[in-house]
Amino acid sequence: MVTNPVHGLPFLPGSSFTDSTKTTFHRSQTLGYRNGYAVVQRPTVGIGGDRLPYNQLSQAELEELANKAPILTYGPPKQAPPSEFVPAHVVFDKKVLRFSAYFQEDVPLSTEEHYRIRQVNIYYYLEDDSMSVIEPVVENSGIPQGKLIKRQRLAKNDVGDHYHWKDLNRGINITIYGKTFHIVDCDRFTQEFLESQGIELNPPEKMALDPYTELRKEPVRKYITPSDFDQLKQFLTFDKQVLRFYAIWDDTDSLFGECRHYIIHYYLMDDTVEIREVHERNNGRDPFPLLMNRQRMPKVLVENAKNFPQCVLEISDQEVLEWYTAKDFIVGKQLTILGRTFFIYDCDPFTRQFYKDKFGMPDLPRIDVSKKEPPPVKQELPPYNGYGLIEDSAQNCFALIPKAPRKDVIKMLVNDKVLRYLAALESPIPEDKDRRFVFSYFLATDMISIFEPPVRNSGILGGKFLGRTKVVKPFSPVDNPIYYAPSDFYIGAVIEVFSHRFVILDTDEYVLKYMESNASQYSPEALASIQNRIRKQDAPAPEPEPEPEPEKYPGLQNLDILIDALQMHLKDYSCKDNLQEAFKVHDKDDSGYVDKEVFFKICDTLNVPVDDSLVKEVSLNCGLG
Repeated sequence: MVTNPVHGLPFLPGSSFTDSTKTTFHRSQTLGYRNGYAVVQRPTVGIGGDRLPYNQLSQAELEELANKAPILTYGPPKQAPPSEFVPAHVVFDKKVLRFSAYFQEDVPLSTEEHYRIRQVNIYYYLEDDSMSVIEPVVENSGIPQGKLIKRQRLAKNDVGDHYHWKDLNRGINITIYGKTFHIVDCDRFTQEFLESQGIELNPPEKMALDPYTELRKEPVRKYITPSDFDQLKQFLTFDKQVLRFYAIWDDTDSLFGECRHYIIHYYLMDDTVEIREVHERNNGRDPFPLLMNRQRMPKVLVENAKNFPQCVLEISDQEVLEWYTAKDFIVGKQLTILGRTFFIYDCDPFTRQFYKDKFGMPDLPRIDVSKKEPPPVKQELPPYNGYGLIEDSAQNCFALIPKAPRKDVIKMLVNDKVLRYLAALESPIPEDKDRRFVFSYFLATDMISIFEPPVRNSGILGGKFLGRTKVVKPFSPVDNPIYYAPSDFYIGAVIEVFSHRFVILDTDEYVLKYMESNASQYSPEALASIQNRIRKQDAPAPEPEPEPEPEKYPGLQNLDILIDALQMHLKDYSCKDNLQEAFKVHDKDDSGYVDKEVFFKICDTLNVPVDDSLVKEVSLNCGLG
């Protein structure tokens, strides 16, 4: 705090000094609270409690002093001389506002353009509020240009108002004599003048361009420095040097697509590419040697050359930014040429050596592109429907026109024999207990036929019970059926044929001989049944008069009935002429009789479908027994 203790000295620099004995420098409180509100208080003392050097006037006294007019003190003021009058045409002389605008003009009689954009300048003269519209002249445009609207005051509406500079701004439309002009920008003087008058300008817009004029503009010339590349030197250096690559085109993702092999040749003398097709024997394709003729291949086209008609015109350097070179052909990479993506998997030794010397690639290994053939699809047959034999039904799945299944010709020639068995029907019906059936098993085809000898006055029609067919064992799988074999037929065996159960009662003599000669095929139970049969035949009769054998065909008591039964058996026999000729050959005396052994031998040789018991019954009635 600077004080002046000597009152006689003026308070000027150099005439005052600091009181070194002062120790208090606090300031008085100027803020206080009254009824919860902050109230500003004027300080009554200065820093450290010193007296303030100015008069202590209240706020009311200060306001009263401020409201006192100076006229009471200094008298009335003197009038200032009037300013010189300047007319408006002098103030705004040669001051013009300029706006850039355009309007759209329809072109109805042209096929090349439908409308035209015309750029104009709108001038506003401040000295008399007149306006003019002038279009810049374009050489050889063919359009009358220049002053479109001469300088005049332009009507704004039908009432008679005229356009004023306050009505003009950027980004608005004004209509003059039926034409709508869109103002896009103004010059710097116009912008400063309008802003000084308090008008807020809209942001400037971009001037619209005429599409037809832009279309006819010539492209900007590009000056390219000629390259120092010597094509003659390249031709002389790399003449007859060709890089050979092996590639594939995998088109398996498309419908009927396949993986095809190609050979790509790159000619170092002129950087041209050729693609050859690899043909295989019997591949069904026309023998065209080339997929693509020798030519330079563009890698990157100019932006405007994407729609270039390449099919009718040749591509030049003006449409291409980059061509394919030798460094683009690398083993293990893909290459897109003419819309096809080729994968290079190998090259020849010369190409490997060239890449090693030129690009420093010592190793270009061959890539295996062979595809493993998928495992063959297992052909599954549909489930058996129960009609016919499963072998015949399966032929419909192997060919469009089914063929008969193959027969074992050797088996038919070697085993051209028939095994016959006498069987009874297991049935709870009493009438079926006395029915007898003759089973014929054909060794050549493993088929079974069943014949029922007719019994007169039995009420049951005899004859063919089952035609030749293979019979499936019960509980055998449907897809892989198991058929009855000769080993399943023996005395006492139960045979189930299409839900009918039969019990084998007896066999003929040939069956016994067949079982003895092929004992390894039969079970011990079947062989035991044969031994029991032979023991019964060899056992002596207990009484001098042999008891007659139990009739296997009850009801056949006389010769006429036996003859009828034989005729029914031979009804379907097709070798009757051969049978008659055989009997004539053995009847050398033309007596009409043959021996019993000769008779049975002929019947066995010609496979006569007659039960042995029936034949024995006939021989007994004829006195041959």
